[in-house]
Amino acid sequence: FKTQIAKNSSKMFAAMIAMACICLSIFRVCDSFYAMNAQRTIENRSVCMNSSLKSEDPTRRDFIQTTGTAIGGVCLATIASPSQVEAVKIDAWEQVTLPVATTLYDIAFDTAEPSHGFVVGSKGTFLETKDSGKNWSPRSFSNLDAEEEINYRFEKVSFVDGEAFIIGKPPILLHSKDRGESWERVPLSPKLPGEPSNIVALGGGKAEMTTSTGAIYYSSNAGLNWKAQVKETIDATLNRISSSGVSGASYFTGSIIGTLRDKSGAYLAVSSRGNFYLTWEPGQDFWIPHNRGTSRRIQNMGFVEGDSKKGLWMTLNGGVMQMTPQSETDNLSTTTDPTFKPVSIKTGGYGIIDAGWKDESEVWAVGGGGNLWYSKDGGRNFKYNSFSQKVPGNLYTIKFFSGDMGFVLGSDGVLLRYIPGKTLNA
Repeated sequence: FKTQIAKNSSKMFAAMIAMACICLSIFRVCDSFYAMNAQRTIENRSVCMNSSLKSEDPTRRDFIQTTGTAIGGVCLATIASPSQVEAVKIDAWEQVTLPVATTLYDIAFDTAEPSHGFVVGSKGTFLETKDSGKNWSPRSFSNLDAEEEINYRFEKVSFVDGEAFIIGKPPILLHSKDRGESWERVPLSPKLPGEPSNIVALGGGKAEMTTSTGAIYYSSNAGLNWKAQVKETIDATLNRISSSGVSGASYFTGSIIGTLRDKSGAYLAVSSRGNFYLTWEPGQDFWIPHNRGTSRRIQNMGFVEGDSKKGLWMTLNGGVMQMTPQSETDNLSTTTDPTFKPVSIKTGGYGIIDAGWKDESEVWAVGGGGNLWYSKDGGRNFKYNSFSQKVPGNLYTIKFFSGDMGFVLGSDGVLLRYIPGKTLNA
């Protein structure tokens, strides 16, 4: 038995030596191949990389690095932008130089003085313009210390008839009644369900505020007192109606991704998990949950032209966008789920984060990678806009105001200003 083991061991050792010899031969052949093609590789590198590097004795490392770089260049050129073949060259936007490089969340202009507006963002960002957004200057709040202010993320601003409101995180509410010359901090109750998620100034000290749990409050004295507009929060409503048939609604303990208010006072909200959405209209006691009607998660939703009566739009993971016919949203107070129809838009997989209607025909959508898409038929068909190749950041919010004013807000201090007339003949 021991003799047999010794014989087997000898055979295995011989096989290992043979394998090593074969590997050494292959290595020498590859080495010769690298040496023969090194000069050709350097020439190719000058074409692919515009490099002036020359070498009389190139090594295998040169061959591998240059070959990898050439391949990488081809790959990057292939995925440079979504729908590049169908790109529309419209310089309808210009980037505004800002004194900050933070993420911008919201923008608002005074309805009484349309050239006067504010931008808010992360790290205490608070900017002001008095020339319709062409130039912006930093502002600060006198009732907040500089070290304290930078810790706030101001997320929403509303400006009506010289009166402005700002909310942020950690929970804070600021109010101005003199066109932003001075600001007062409005105390928030520690019993407030959730954190403030949206604020809408209605003029004359009136305002509406929503929270991350779906509470809606109304104030007629600049936020000193608030009156609840719904009888219970969203999670209470969904858990009470556990047999509602809404996917993901039963035993709901999450929050909502902000809230959006239309001209009539109707609200729209998306669950934080993106698995369903909710609607509310003035006079209703509770939010009404709705199925999303697709297996994809909801990324964002909004009102067509800012009016619930004209329809809803929805963006889904994977760069998908859908809209409802106008007749489907005539009455959102019912539990019937509106029918969404797909929109023709090629995104290359980039997510669509927001959409804005300039008018009933011209629509813009923005998303990750600084991408912009444009529609001239009310949002039924979109084309990719090549201007987005110049944008160094993600785009999060798009808003249009009266007088052909429009702005796109993004990361790293990116602010795009709309140029009227550039899209008329596109």
